[in-house]
Amino acid sequence: MEQQRIVSGELIDEATLTLEDLARACSVETDWVVERIESGLLADGSPYVASWRFTSRDLTRARRMRQLERDFEAAPELAALAADLIEENQRLRERLRAAGLVDDPAPPER
Repeated sequence: MEQQRIVSGELIDEATLTLEDLARACSVETDWVVERIESGLLADGSPYVASWRFTSRDLTRARRMRQLERDFEAAPELAALAADLIEENQRLRERLRAAGLVDDPAPPER
């Protein structure tokens, strides 16, 4: 039986976005971003937040939250919860693929 080693890690972004860049990339005002950060819904735990710098992961999450809020008229807290579930689902799918338990690729992100 062949043994597989599973290696996990976190991609560290070399480039970061400013508050204005993040807001512009999400087509929102900077107040929208600040409100979600202050509520703990966005950029939670990122070492860059103290200097108002954001990673591609923050950008993906902000865009997803904005889309959920816009398309489903979701409250920010509900959009953040849905984003958490989507992110967890993606992590679990990656673990299954890495373990060789599934062959199918994950459905495209929305």
